[in-house]
Amino acid sequence: MTATPAAAAATDSPDTTGAGTTSTEPEFVRSAAVLATSTGEDYRVDIRAGRHHLTADEPASAGGGDTATTPVGLLLSALGSCTAITLRMYAQRKQWPLETVRVHLGYEKGPDRAARITRRIDLVGDLDEAQRDRLLDIAERTPVTLAVTGATPVVAARSKGADRA
Repeated sequence: MTATPAAAAATDSPDTTGAGTTSTEPEFVRSAAVLATSTGEDYRVDIRAGRHHLTADEPASAGGGDTATTPVGLLLSALGSCTAITLRMYAQRKQWPLETVRVHLGYEKGPDRAARITRRIDLVGDLDEAQRDRLLDIAERTPVTLAVTGATPVVAARSKGADRA
């Protein structure tokens, strides 16, 4: 993907939040931040998301220690949890009788290195067909769904000298 002028400016700026860009470019405000750290020779990664701590690893079959879910598992977890939370919020605002949201996700590999994510959403509650259709429509536009489907660019930011121990 080709970097946009705003992305290029953010890459060259020591402040990766986008502050300090020219007035013709949109300003970005950070809404989430994560630090992922890998030390040693194994594949385990310690993740800090705010005050929460997570880990990621690879299965033993891929050379990892199988001590945590894979990065793809974390991606699917983010997609599933964002979907469930967004649908719950929407139903609560509308005062719809949504009792449970189950989001079943799979990561599938195909020919020629193709990959896809499958998502099935079960909505439990006394919802009519129009409410169910609306919730499924909303699911297509959750923040993580849009990020995963390509609506959010990943902008490279330069290290601030932390590349040496």
